[in-house]
Amino acid sequence: MRYVVWGMIVLLIIVHQDIWFWDDPTLVFGFMPIGLLYHATISVLAAFTWYLATIFAWPQGLEEETMAAVAEEPATSGEGSE
Repeated sequence: MRYVVWGMIVLLIIVHQDIWFWDDPTLVFGFMPIGLLYHATISVLAAFTWYLATIFAWPQGLEEETMAAVAEEPATSGEGSE
């Protein structure tokens, strides 16, 4: 699944580079320019891709390593210690 996420990222980078809707005056739903709808769709797909990346491509055990490192740090009082 990790390769699918990377593939989606590359695909989003490629399709984000558009020039075909710049001069198109078409309105979708009677009020939204087609270029704006295109970029709104890209944004929703990017959010979905990021969701998939956090579920399937996030490093395993990263949070546990961080919590262990924080627990090993010496405690300081914070007040008056300069």
